[in-house]
Amino acid sequence: MAWVSTASRDGVANLAPISFFTAVGRKPPMVSVTVGPRSGGVTIKDTLVNIRDTGEFVTNLATLPQVHSMHSSAYEFDSAVDEFEALGLEKEPSEVVRAPRVKGAPISFECVVDRIIPVGEVGVDHVVWGEVVRFHIRDDLYMERGRIDIAALPAIGRLAAEYTLVDNVFTTPLDEALLAARNDRRMERLDARPANWSPMDGPNGSPSGATAGLRR
Repeated sequence: MAWVSTASRDGVANLAPISFFTAVGRKPPMVSVTVGPRSGGVTIKDTLVNIRDTGEFVTNLATLPQVHSMHSSAYEFDSAVDEFEALGLEKEPSEVVRAPRVKGAPISFECVVDRIIPVGEVGVDHVVWGEVVRFHIRDDLYMERGRIDIAALPAIGRLAAEYTLVDNVFTTPLDEALLAARNDRRMERLDARPANWSPMDGPNGSPSGATAGLRR
């Protein structure tokens, strides 16, 4: 999951968790983020405005130690508010783009816009392709031959209205007994809620996880 930092034309910093995030190319390295509208379903978000106006953004890897701040950055702030300051987060200066990085993020990609693609109904979604012009990787994560120690990253993902922690890795084939033992096992809940609980069942539930007052 990406935690996207941008800056407005006037230099106001913005943060947004983006669940639609992936790599789209290797030479040159490119990533994509899909930005939806504000909670009202019409107005575009500050993230997209800033990306469109400046042609730059940073994707910071979202990990468990910063999950509360990451989630809080989804709430709607006025466009004039510096969200780093509002959330008590420290900035790390970027080297190529003007948008700041999130201090403490284990991996960050400085990106310049390659293209912005409207998708579907007018104003609903925009896919942004960004060329990575600078990689920032924490020293202890960088291994020989350019590999990343992924087992040391408590990466966060999004599953509709909830989050998930990536806390295991494997290669195939797996032992048949292990597969059989896990066949009907439910995910472990880290929040101590009942196993079948879902925020989708509440009054503010939605497939995207958006609720009134949420911006991204």
